[in-house]
Amino acid sequence: MNGSLFQEALLSGSYGPKFYAFYYKQWSNYQMPFHVHDSTEIMYMISGQCRIDVRAGEGQEQRVVLRKGEFIVLDSGVPHRLIVDADSSCRMLNVEFGFTDRGQAAPDIRTIAEEEEEVTAFLRRDRSYLVLSDEEEVYPVLRSLVLELDQRGTDLRTITNVLFIQLLVTISRLAEERERGAFGHSELYVKRSIDFLHQHYDQNIRIKDVASSVNLHPGYLQRIFRKETGHTLTAYLTMIRMEKAKQLLSRTDIPIPEISEYVGVASRQYFHALFKKYTKLTPAQYRQNSDKYSWDRRLEEPGGH
Repeated sequence: MNGSLFQEALLSGSYGPKFYAFYYKQWSNYQMPFHVHDSTEIMYMISGQCRIDVRAGEGQEQRVVLRKGEFIVLDSGVPHRLIVDADSSCRMLNVEFGFTDRGQAAPDIRTIAEEEEEVTAFLRRDRSYLVLSDEEEVYPVLRSLVLELDQRGTDLRTITNVLFIQLLVTISRLAEERERGAFGHSELYVKRSIDFLHQHYDQNIRIKDVASSVNLHPGYLQRIFRKETGHTLTAYLTMIRMEKAKQLLSRTDIPIPEISEYVGVASRQYFHALFKKYTKLTPAQYRQNSDKYSWDRRLEEPGGH
């Protein structure tokens, strides 16, 4: 069994990961010579920016710029090099791995692929490398895997195998989303999500609830929502709640301690802190100012007293 991740052979037999190297590294003003690995390599950009030159196919050189939150999966045997400009730096997390026969131990890659069609499709694609953007899904798993390897060694253990399987499934889903071109439909999904937030802001909404309402994976919905709106789902929900709170404070006489319940914030103290952060005023100050503004407008109207 060679070290390539993109091989259908992993779908037969009982294969699991074999780890060769794993490390954090800060790079600055550095140029690496072209080299190859007998293993697959994941290079995850934690901060900064760098360039990866890849000689894919018939030796054609391709340049890839990695930024924070992006990562590249380089297949075994693919020549590549790292370039970090003199005026920039980057911090990366790297993992190099191949595969070994696990015998009867489970779960193996084949078993997971039988349950996750994205994994099957991912392993069957013939590619030299793959670049993907992460939204805090891949990095926590990758970090946990490296920490476990650091503390327990590279001998294949159940926990390291499970973490690798989780990593493989997550990356496969990200790749499948991109292959399907699902981002072309992102505007519709975001609109439906916003409608759901407006209809349920007074309830205890979780991200997975919003994702379920539009039939999307939570991580994918978060990515396209932020891309389309410039806000996270949580931040957008807070905006809706605070605007509704402003309306209730200025247009009704609902007691201030009860406003938090009307807008779906369980803790009155937390609501107070959120509102002040959002408006720079306490709820009481906002109502007082609204009352004064309303009174001033009444005096300006014809016949006002």
